[in-house]
Amino acid sequence: MSDPSGYSEKDLHREVSDLQTKSATAARLFDIRRIIGGLFVVYGVIVTIAGLTDDDAAIDKAQGININLWTGLGMLLLGIFFLAWLKLRPTAPPTPADTPDDQPSP
Repeated sequence: MSDPSGYSEKDLHREVSDLQTKSATAARLFDIRRIIGGLFVVYGVIVTIAGLTDDDAAIDKAQGININLWTGLGMLLLGIFFLAWLKLRPTAPPTPADTPDDQPSP
């Protein structure tokens, strides 16, 4: 049977596999661990720098604890944890769908 659009079943299968590859790449790129880890690292650096430059009045206001420094270091550690988790356990690629050639004919 001839397809009026001019695409063969092989062309359609190739396009679908290309789209699945692009989708898997996008899923890895926008993995939530990358986003959360990156944001925590950036904010952790900012808060740590604020903690290092705090004056005595800000430290006295927090009852003698340099809260910005400790919070910034905690955020840095959490962000590094998420990024390390992403590196050590990457997103599994999707399983390939059954191709029409593999399926038994009715």
